Amino acid sequence: MSWFYLIIAGLFEIGWPLGFKLASTYTKYNILFFGVSVISMALSGVFLYLAQKTIPIGTAYVIWTGVGAVGTLLIGIFFFGDSANFWRLFFIAMIIAGIIGLKIVH
Repeated sequence: MSWFYLIIAGLFEIGWPLGFKLASTYTKYNILFFGVSVISMALSGVFLYLAQKTIPIGTAYVIWTGVGAVGTLLIGIFFFGDSANFWRLFFIAMIIAGIIGLKIVH
């Protein structure tokens, strides 16, 4: 169950930068999107806390931030027109490889 909590924590980790981006893009709704960010931060922390009960802190933290970073980068590419050049995709693939590696050696 801890790995499930960790993935959920990583998905909520994507929510807070997305909320900030939406708040700056749609200023009419910035309070709403700030609220989404704060709730995402809180839920991300709670699920990370639950995951760390049985997953080593270093492994949990790296996977948590990695899922958040990869997810946020992909949202940026697909929904906000961020660059998808070779080197960005190469290095995000390195992060994914590191996440998989940590899961394998755990």
